[in-house]
Amino acid sequence: MPFSSADARRALQILPLVRLMVGLVFVSEGLQKFLLPALRGPGRFANIGVPTPEVFAYGVGTVEVVCGMLVLLGLFTRWAAVPLILIMIGALVTTKLPILLGHGIGPFAVRELNTYGFWAMAHAARTDWALLLGALVLAVAGAGPRSLDALRKGPLV
Repeated sequence: MPFSSADARRALQILPLVRLMVGLVFVSEGLQKFLLPALRGPGRFANIGVPTPEVFAYGVGTVEVVCGMLVLLGLFTRWAAVPLILIMIGALVTTKLPILLGHGIGPFAVRELNTYGFWAMAHAARTDWALLLGALVLAVAGAGPRSLDALRKGPLV
């Protein structure tokens, strides 16, 4: 069965749910980097092996909060999704790839787990993959019709 314009309109109606998921998680995680610095902010970044953990943790936290809020509002959504995609790629490389390999990579240490390898990495990366793919959908499709981006463009003709 071919994909119809009605199917495309229904697909666009789901974009606010994607924005809600991606935006809320990023805003929450970004705020936690400031509210719980030892657990989610510079302390965690130092444990992973990130150089200058304070700069990176608070920088990433700021980007997560700002871009997450833009995604929630549906404002400059495609642009806001790009840094979030880069953050998720960074998280996968610095924290999940070492789990897959069973050892650190360069300065990035592997955390202590009972098992390593593909299944351990797949389990640990499930949220990262969901956020990466959600942000990728928003970067490609935009915010959808119920958004500030749609209001900025004016009524559809």
